[in-house]
Amino acid sequence: MKKIVLLFFVISFIIQNPALSQTRNDIQPDILPMRERAEVMDQWTEYRLDNLIPELMRREGIDMWVLVAREYNEDPVLLTMLPATWQSSRRTTILVFFDDGETVERLAVARYNIGFFETQWDPEAEPDQWKRFGEVVAERNPEKIAVNISEDFALADGISHTDYTYLNNSLNADLQDRIVSAENLAIGWLETRTEQEMTIYPQINRIAHYIVAEGLSERVITPGVTTTQDVQWWYREKIRDLKLATWFHPSVSVQRSENDKHTGDFSDYFADDSDVIMPGDLIHIDFGIEYLGLSTDTQRNAYVLRPGETEAPEGLKEALATGNRLQDIFTAEFETSRTGNEILASSLEKAESEGINATIYTHPIGYHGHAAGPTIGLWDQQEGVPGKGDYPLYPNTAHSIELNAEVHVPEWDRTVRIMLEEDAFFDGDSIRYIDGRMKSLYLIPRQN
Repeated sequence: MKKIVLLFFVISFIIQNPALSQTRNDIQPDILPMRERAEVMDQWTEYRLDNLIPELMRREGIDMWVLVAREYNEDPVLLTMLPATWQSSRRTTILVFFDDGETVERLAVARYNIGFFETQWDPEAEPDQWKRFGEVVAERNPEKIAVNISEDFALADGISHTDYTYLNNSLNADLQDRIVSAENLAIGWLETRTEQEMTIYPQINRIAHYIVAEGLSERVITPGVTTTQDVQWWYREKIRDLKLATWFHPSVSVQRSENDKHTGDFSDYFADDSDVIMPGDLIHIDFGIEYLGLSTDTQRNAYVLRPGETEAPEGLKEALATGNRLQDIFTAEFETSRTGNEILASSLEKAESEGINATIYTHPIGYHGHAAGPTIGLWDQQEGVPGKGDYPLYPNTAHSIELNAEVHVPEWDRTVRIMLEEDAFFDGDSIRYIDGRMKSLYLIPRQN
């Protein structure tokens, strides 16, 4: 535990001294052993259950929240509430939160105690689990019984048809009429980041940035030999070597003066193309890891120097600066209670007024890569995203600032797409990058 406390101190120091952020990507950050990871994650979960649940239930006017899952068919919200050593639920797992106005009771109707939940079911006294669940609900007589059903958000739609049927049938007619959607409650739980989590999130992003930087270097890439698929699979092996996980297969591609691998149409994202990386190429990486239950999502770029070059062409450097300017325009539009669609529309309007050809497709980040919360554009829906784009922005949420700017490069006599993605945290008043952002291209080979 001393190591964990020291890690908290070190990352807190970095957060309070932002000038230190994103200064080095060639130092491998510390990665905790599995046992210590579980301790940290359980501390976070218990804190969230004790503090976030009452706040969110009262915000949404819900006095009972029920989550149900069966082993290997888990509600994604329920999975985030289990102990770190539980890889899945056990048999049928029913979790119940009940707010009596003073405290929020936390209990389970399950065959076993579940970490932070004490079971209320004794199979010897009542063999029928669902009958016992109905008794638990009737004893508390809630005004609303919220369950995870949602038309727009898959992460908030976790109860299966079968489990919903059992739940409904276990209640009398009066209680059945009180069933409501827990959509906003489920999203609120998933999207809200605590102070504890945000103390460590910079380190998680730093790990991802270290891996990205190593892959986009001469340690991995030999121009004229190494292919984009070689680099993709190097990333997969590196992630496994560090005892981490990824939530998607890395994407590595190139743009060069004589052709364009990026037309702005991402429908062929999973195409099995491979290019030999050559001098003069602009390399793009899309990369994410999972660590301590939190995800990252990063897109960065590297330039492969031609013989005699010591820096990238000015046109490419200016293109990146335009991408950074688009980031600034976009993040300046983050305001509490604005919807994703409102932020998208105003950002695109301001970008156009500055002559920036922009595409914005930003998403929340946290427990999941494409996480719960407001969707701010999709690459093929720049007019707004019905449903998920209508959800409002809340404080204490993390977002993957994902976008691109199409910029003309004079040296190439053509346009390139500067595709960027950096994770950021919105505290309700302002937004900050969790571990800095790319403001200069990586160079292969490194020049310092």
